[in-house]
Formats: sequence, C-alpha cells, structure tokens
Amino acid sequence: MNRRGFISGLAVAAALAGFASASAAADGRRVALVIGNGAYRSVPALSNPPNDAGDVAAALRRLGFTVTLIANGTFDEMRRGLIALGRDAAGAEMAAVYFAGHGMEINGENWLIPVDAELKRDTDAANEAISLQSVMLQVTDTTSLGLVVLDACRNNPFAAKMNRALATRAAVSGGLGRIEPVGNVLVAYAARDGTTALDGDGHNSPFTAALLRNIETPGVEVTFMFRNVRDDVMEATRNAQQPFVYGSLSRKAIYLAGLPSPGSAGTTQANAMPAVAAPALPASPSAIDPALVGTWEIMVPDGRGQSRWIWRIMADGSYKFHAEGGRAVQSHEGTVTAANGRWTLHPLKGLPKDYSDGGSYEIRDTIAVITGKLGTGYWKRSVE
Repeated sequence: MNRRGFISGLAVAAALAGFASASAAADGRRVALVIGNGAYRSVPALSNPPNDAGDVAAALRRLGFTVTLIANGTFDEMRRGLIALGRDAAGAEMAAVYFAGHGMEINGENWLIPVDAELKRDTDAANEAISLQSVMLQVTDTTSLGLVVLDACRNNPFAAKMNRALATRAAVSGGLGRIEPVGNVLVAYAARDGTTALDGDGHNSPFTAALLRNIETPGVEVTFMFRNVRDDVMEATRNAQQPFVYGSLSRKAIYLAGLPSPGSAGTTQANAMPAVAAPALPASPSAIDPALVGTWEIMVPDGRGQSRWIWRIMADGSYKFHAEGGRAVQSHEGTVTAANGRWTLHPLKGLPKDYSDGGSYEIRDTIAVITGKLGTGYWKRSVE
C-alpha cells in the first residue's frame, strides 16, 4: 500500500472513530502502541530499541495501559498497528505511541523507519516509511491526552546513502524536524529538532533510561515529568543531548501515575512554584470547575428533526436543564460536582431524588466534550 492510500485509510478510520467517540462514554481506558526497531535489513542494526520498547511497554502496562508491542516492525506491521490503535483510542482517556529506532526528516516531513525500508531515494519514504503526521492523527480522539514519544533521532545511516530525486530539493536533515501538534496531543523527542540522540552503551538509550526512571513516579504532572526527563538526559550526556516536547495542553493537570498526595505537589515536580494556601471556596452544595461554569447546548436528533438541550451551570455548583424541540426531555435542576475531568449530577427538582448521572468532561475553548446520560457529545458554549 502506498502512503497516499495509507493516509486516506487513516483519515477514514479517524472519521469513523470520531462518530464512535461522540456516542460512547469515556471509561478511563488507556491504550498504547509500542514499537522498537533495531534489526534493520539495509543498514547496521541498533542494539537498544528492542530493549527500550520492551521496558517501556512493561511500564505502561503497570500504569493501566492496554499495550500492543511490536518488535522490529515492518512497514505493514507498523501500519496495521497504528490503524488498530486509532480505533481503540476513540473515546479513551489516553492513547500513547512510543517508537524507538530510526527516524528522519525528508523535505520538511518527518518519517519513522520500518526495518524493511531501503530508502534508496528521498521519494521512497512515501511508500516505505510511516509519517509522523499519521501517527499523531491516531491519538487525537481521546478525552484527556494523546502522547507520542520518539526515541528516533539517532544518527541515521539511511541519510548518507540516499539519493535525492532532484538536485534542487532540500537535503535530508539530521534528526527530526520541528512540529506543531494540535489539540490535546504532546510529542516528545529524545533530542530537539535538527539534532541527533545517542543509542547508548547500556541496556537502554539515555533518553529511554531517563523516561523509565520518571514515568511511574506518582503525583507528577505529565509536562513536569518530561522536564525531569530532560534534566536527567542532559546530565547523563553532559549537555550533548536535549530532549524536547512539542504541543500545548489546557490548564487541566494530567497524571500518568496517580494524583499527588496532599501537601506533596510542591516537592515532586520540577520547577514547581512554592505551595500556596488555596483560597477558601464559598459555601456551596458542590465543588465546581470554573471552566465548566456557563451555559452549554447540544443538538440531539429525534424523529421530527432535532432538539436543543440547554444546560446552565452556575458558579455555586447549582444547575438548570431544559430542552427545546420535538424530543420530550423533562426539565430539572439541582447541583453538580465537577473537578479533574469528572462530573456527577445531583437532581433536586424535576427528577427522582435517586436519579444519578455523571461521567467525564474536557473543555476545549468553546466546546465541552461530555459523557453521561444527560447527553454524551460535544456541547457548545451558549450566549444564553
């Protein structure tokens, strides 16, 4: 299969996954694809990637991820693994891809190299390698985090033997090129764009060794965890290698290995501000995330067209809900608890007192991605 067909297939899979995630409740699932490519057939082998991948897969399983591990993956094996991951990631809390092996930038695009690639010409990458863009696409449809970790910036022998199709084309660069992920996606490079990483003389590469030391530390927010990895790698390589993370997440803290224990947040995170006493919250029936305060609406199809559901959440934790249109949904009001991406509804009027509802939420600018019986889907912030 050529790259054009592969990308088209991924786009269709992502679209279908989007429909699935809008109707399925997020359940805290974590899924991951881990690839370690060392036994290259056309260039000298790398010793550490299979070790790195096996150790990272074990760590992710301990963190609650369902992991698919591919050792020395061919193009077809990597392609199938990514498509399967994209389907599993739809509506999951987190989806991650870890790749160790050869990676390179060719004419402005980044590629991960399967073990069966020959890459005699720069144009062969389209049919023999996996684009980083297609990898990022498969982890975008999560409720919390899409993570791509690449220990793939090693000094690449493919570049030295590759012929360029046209003399005027840009040369193959060292390392991977700079990227700009969108949405809730982080991409971590073992070495910043345009530079190369060390494979290492031990059981793991310097980057993966640092990742393994930090990834299971509880109470460290994910962006701070990668800062700790950066410092460890720079110390181990005497500043010869600087890891770099690309992407911009929302203000919601994300933890891979559990929430911090009370009073410990200021001591476990790199560059953390000194602990400050939190301001007292006003007396209210429930705790509410300020990002969720406001009026939200969603259009729900029914037999006579569409109904408009409106959910108004106040700063004191109370709420009011009503619907407009053909589908009869009872108006109700009560209190709602919302924090750290989870919400629970407590009706006081209009619904039975023993009625329960709740699920996950994530704020994306003017969109709230909410799951639960009230109306799973993409709620838009309303001016009402």
